[in-house]
Amino acid sequence: MSLDGQKYGAYKRTKGIYQFKQFQLSIDHVQVDPFAPPSKMRVIMSRQKAGIPETLLDSKLKRVAISDYLTRVFHQSIQKAIYGDKNIGGIYIDHCGPEIIKRTSVVISDKHIEARIEVGLPAKGRTILGKVAAYTLSKVLPNIVEHSLRYQHLNQSRMHQQVELMVDQEDIRHQLAERHLVAFVANGSILPRQSGVSDRPMAQAIAFQSPPQFEIEFKLPSGKLMKGMGIPEGITLIVVGGYHGKSTLLEALERGVYNHIAGDGREYVITNQDAMKIRAEDGRSINNVNIQPFIDHLPGKKDTTHFSTENASGSTS
Repeated sequence: MSLDGQKYGAYKRTKGIYQFKQFQLSIDHVQVDPFAPPSKMRVIMSRQKAGIPETLLDSKLKRVAISDYLTRVFHQSIQKAIYGDKNIGGIYIDHCGPEIIKRTSVVISDKHIEARIEVGLPAKGRTILGKVAAYTLSKVLPNIVEHSLRYQHLNQSRMHQQVELMVDQEDIRHQLAERHLVAFVANGSILPRQSGVSDRPMAQAIAFQSPPQFEIEFKLPSGKLMKGMGIPEGITLIVVGGYHGKSTLLEALERGVYNHIAGDGREYVITNQDAMKIRAEDGRSINNVNIQPFIDHLPGKKDTTHFSTENASGSTS
């Protein structure tokens, strides 16, 4: 490579669009030195060459599911490619959590699929390692792309499963409003996490089972019948002893505004999309809020139906 051995700033000359056999590589921003954030690039492949069936991309919801799935596969392909190989520059894409959400890491338009990545252009000190860069971009990256964006190399059953799962999840969320519910927790859900800083399900956790009086059933687009606990509109009070899962259930409901991938354990913990977590906050301001269902007969005969204060206590907050 002609840049080999030159000063790092010469990498700026690589900015532009390069045509590969199956895709285009657009180098949009080149890092100024080896210690700066990685260079920003886009892999652009036509949907025709990707070969993903139109039935998996014929709605906005399905595109979100496929975009999320392709991001995860791209990340896994990068990890496999760079594992143990010191002759590769760093390649990066968004590292997903368990939520299935709209992502900008892989964007699907009517004609193209675009993966947005970062590449750390290699150097020794501030001297360009041109051969390593050439190998990374001309050999390693095309192999990653081939196994991350082309349908023939993907786990097709898992792709279909993710789309089917997300369609079912959104159908439940839509039915919540129709049935005057705010949330649903499916029987068999695994709610506990490995730790307070982990999103992975706890091994050997006790699966959730709805109390009989709250058990309901949903018929899903996939044909599945899903039973679990429906939480009705209004105020629901959870009363149980310590270490019995109150906080675990509430945390699962809090995250239920997002759809989750298969295997997370909370795939069918579904909450209305406008739900939010509210907690006490000493000292915050409150203006004209009706707190009478919770607190009444305050000192000074304050009106709790239109309660206001500049410095709320924990209980009134």
